[in-house]
Amino acid sequence: MSKLSHRLDGFGESVIRKMTRIANQHEAINLSQGFPDFDPPKALIEELQRVAIEGPHQYAVTWGAQNFREALAKKQEHFMGIKLNPDENIVVTCGSTEAMMTAMMAICDSGDKVAVFSPFYENYVADTVLCGAEPIYIPLKPPTFNFDKEELEAAFKAGAKALILCNPSNPTGKVFTKEELLDIAQLVKEYDAYVITDEVYEHIVFEPYKHHYFASLPGMFERTISCSSLSKTYSITGWRLGYVIAPKVIIDQCKKVHDFLTVGAAAPLQEAATVGLKLEDDYYKELTALYGKKRELFLSGLDSIGLKYFKPEGAYYVMVDIEEFGVSSDYEFAKRLIKEVGVAAVPGSSFFKEPVNQYIRFHFAKKPETLELALERLTQIKKHF
Repeated sequence: MSKLSHRLDGFGESVIRKMTRIANQHEAINLSQGFPDFDPPKALIEELQRVAIEGPHQYAVTWGAQNFREALAKKQEHFMGIKLNPDENIVVTCGSTEAMMTAMMAICDSGDKVAVFSPFYENYVADTVLCGAEPIYIPLKPPTFNFDKEELEAAFKAGAKALILCNPSNPTGKVFTKEELLDIAQLVKEYDAYVITDEVYEHIVFEPYKHHYFASLPGMFERTISCSSLSKTYSITGWRLGYVIAPKVIIDQCKKVHDFLTVGAAAPLQEAATVGLKLEDDYYKELTALYGKKRELFLSGLDSIGLKYFKPEGAYYVMVDIEEFGVSSDYEFAKRLIKEVGVAAVPGSSFFKEPVNQYIRFHFAKKPETLELALERLTQIKKHF
């Protein structure tokens, strides 16, 4: 039999999804894969009920239903401070996962190089490799997870055509400062490169930190492919609605990729989600406050247990330092945590290019009672390790 594709030789099952599968097998509390256990806004559920009967049930326009794109353009104009044309600057995708791949395929050729900050969300490297490109890693240094500008410049000198920027960051919860973003912008302009942003946690940022859209920086809209989704903002991870925002010349490329990759996102879900895009600013303020309370609850519990962690500035993840337990494998630690303690986390090594084994990642996008039960179980952690 003829050999299969070599580009998949280095791939295995997603570590995050694997932890969920193991958690389900052992009925553990799943703080690994980042999805809520509470409902979306009531307005979205009610609209989905209506759409289930009235439709639409057939294909939407390939790059997104007109009313969805118009609502999204208006909403993102408001927050990004950039004038957007719903017909020229937006492609609606099947989640931000497809948005990232669409962006990568729109600008990368086989043999190109792409800069990736480490730690990183695991899909970024997969996207790079599947495009036939080569990742160049730039370390983010604990405990602040800042980058060295000279190391970033070295990546561009080595030929990086683009940088993938997750802000706020998964897995660290880092929110890049405006000064850091301006440093990136200066290098991007100097080396004639692009930035592909993953901004799915754009509305989950804790005081005193502030999210700055990279595309809104002077001269950067033309060099930025902004990727995001509705998943985290509206607690609808299963709806798989994402989008790409970029200049027309890039969006025209993205439309081609998207058309042949998935044809289009689900028409009924676009229709139902449009009401979410029209929510007032108070919704986003309440969302931040909601996650702020969850962060406070969970971190206070970790303090009581005596676990060390990096305090997240945004998103809903927390990296916990397990070095004190003297384990040689964070993966084995995470499996034992599921089986013996009943709480699921993601081994931190899955996010790092560097040989790092002393971190695990929890998420706190759960009901207070779920977090409290998880913390109660975690009080037993030092008895098992």
